[in-house]
Amino acid sequence: MGKALGYGLKCLLSSLVISQAQAFYLPGWSIKNYKENEQLPLLVNKVYSDNTQLQYAYYDLPFVCPPTGKSHGSGLLSGQSISLNLGEVLRGDRIVASDIDLTVGHDKECSFLCNKLVTRKDLRRARELVKEGYVVEWIVDNLPGATSFVTVDKSRKYYAAGFKLGFTDYSSSTGKPRYFLNNHHTIVIRYRAAPGRAGEKGGKVVVGFEVYTKSIGASVKRENGCPKDLHDVEDHFELYMPPNRTVESQTKYSYSSYHPEADEEGGDDDLISIPYSYSVYFREDDSIEWSRRWDLYFINSEEGSRIHWLAIVNSLIICGLLTGIVLLILTKTIRSDIKSYKEGSVEDGKLRLKRKGKGGSRSPKSEKAGFGLLEQEGEGDKETDAASDDEALEDVTGWKLLHADVFRKPAYGHLLAPLVGSGMQLLFMAVGLIFLSAVGVLNPSFRGGFISAGVGLFVFAGLFSGYFSARVYKTFDGKHFGKNALVTACLIPGLLFGLVFILNLFVWAQASSTAIPFGTLVVIVLLWLCIQVPLVYLGSWFGFVRTGAWEHPTKTANIPRQIPNQAWYAKNLQSIFLAGLVPFAVIFIELLFVFQSLWQDKSGYYYVFGFLAVVSVILILTIAEVTVVTIYVQLCSENYHWWWHSFFVGGGSALWVFLYSIWYYFANLHISGFVSSMLFFVYSFMACCVYGLLTGTVGFLTAYAFVRRIYGAIKAD
Repeated sequence: MGKALGYGLKCLLSSLVISQAQAFYLPGWSIKNYKENEQLPLLVNKVYSDNTQLQYAYYDLPFVCPPTGKSHGSGLLSGQSISLNLGEVLRGDRIVASDIDLTVGHDKECSFLCNKLVTRKDLRRARELVKEGYVVEWIVDNLPGATSFVTVDKSRKYYAAGFKLGFTDYSSSTGKPRYFLNNHHTIVIRYRAAPGRAGEKGGKVVVGFEVYTKSIGASVKRENGCPKDLHDVEDHFELYMPPNRTVESQTKYSYSSYHPEADEEGGDDDLISIPYSYSVYFREDDSIEWSRRWDLYFINSEEGSRIHWLAIVNSLIICGLLTGIVLLILTKTIRSDIKSYKEGSVEDGKLRLKRKGKGGSRSPKSEKAGFGLLEQEGEGDKETDAASDDEALEDVTGWKLLHADVFRKPAYGHLLAPLVGSGMQLLFMAVGLIFLSAVGVLNPSFRGGFISAGVGLFVFAGLFSGYFSARVYKTFDGKHFGKNALVTACLIPGLLFGLVFILNLFVWAQASSTAIPFGTLVVIVLLWLCIQVPLVYLGSWFGFVRTGAWEHPTKTANIPRQIPNQAWYAKNLQSIFLAGLVPFAVIFIELLFVFQSLWQDKSGYYYVFGFLAVVSVILILTIAEVTVVTIYVQLCSENYHWWWHSFFVGGGSALWVFLYSIWYYFANLHISGFVSSMLFFVYSFMACCVYGLLTGTVGFLTAYAFVRRIYGAIKAD
């Protein structure tokens, strides 16, 4: 417990300390240069697969060479854990120094690493990971080890982060799968002279890190642990142990077809030796600038830029059409409605003045004529007034009839206020993340920076959450701002934390590095309770006491109006579902890239935040316009229950996003295993809830501004 808590506190401190060398990736900034004969540390991280959501720390695998603890002269001991920020821990990173020796400028044709003795159980574990297509991540100078490819026309080279743990082949005789382990790694470090004075003094900077794998069988002749001829290896290391055979007789069966059922025979005490070796080559490459070294990881995605532009054009067309509709409503329809209402009110006032003048010409004698006559005349005047009122208001229809009910406080307003506050908190966090990513502060070189910055922005945005929640709460005649602040601070974060904790129980059982360590969970709780909750309370106090409620332009009547039957498209569920389709149409093309980056290309990085920023702005405008149109149609149908409806209409596209995620799971993913599938659906559900809360808040605030504007115009006239 103490060790886990200490590890979590260490992650917190490292995430809160702002280091320029880690936080920025700008030309000429945070460059690490190396001199000839200097040790270059190679760090191992984790293994992951596109077919599952479970990651594992590299040194937790039972069939790899364990660290020996020796020093390479770089200040690190092999097996020593590297300090991680909060984002790295949450994304499953477990970075440890390795035994592989890299000396700048020194090539090694072959170096023996170790002979690892494994049991049948360990061999089955290796076979499962190879079958699932697991990829290994090593790190040199903050660059992930990459598999090198060339484009179809062979004009450009590009990288795919990571390299295969092994590969699958099929027996030519039986057609059954055979699994092989990559136990030799050829490491190519590409470098160039460091810029400025460091380069003049012989300094070098790393601009590329490539790893080429090879599987070498146990029967290959070796000398000092290395194969005599690395370039001509026909026997691969098959993850197969014959039944009831010893290590000495393993070579006898190296060419046999693999039979899975046979491997289950025999005890787990049987051992087999896996030899590991590596080669190192340093190659100077002046074609790559240090500031552009990450471009090789993205060059294969340049063709997607056309699709991103298509997404923007599609979004602009939809947003432009909606803008025209909203302008038509605001400038023509509503203005003419207000004008007719004004003219009707003037005529009604003249009629009342004229009737009042006629009543004032009675003589005193006639007033004394009798009480019964006066009573009859009074009743006649009332009937005349009612008839004249009906004539004056016969043109006042639709939304204008709701001026005394439109600001009637909604049911469960004490719940709507915290949701709006949390939505503003998420909106601030999303805007901050997209902005920092678009300007280049958050980038792949800042490992875990996106998540760390997101947590920091979310906690700090508790001020905005409390402020907006308190103002909405007081607008709904709330009295206890402390209770509202507590609900705001605990409702959404508590639900999200509870879901993550339950998921962690399943992931912990799989011994996966995807699981959040207990100490980190404690740190997150401390950030939540000790920092965010006070910030929410402070914002609530300022919004409730110092600023106060929003003032409505019209007064609310004591007796609510009766709402007539609504058309099918104006009913709650139908209008939410139909209105949500429009914002989804704006983002669904860009959504494909986001899903691919999150669930498929885990070895890649989503980097087109400039496109995402533009699409996000268009999305917010589209949601605002869709909400205005939908609420206007609802008010014209004489339905004044628009508070909750505007929130759900704004977040309606989250329903379509979740349906899209279900389709994406069955159409594009090949996830196997109950836990991985559960992680996909639960995290997708959580993401859609967060997205719906954010967009719902945009819809609510837009609708409120729209309603205040049109009914304020009536009052002004």
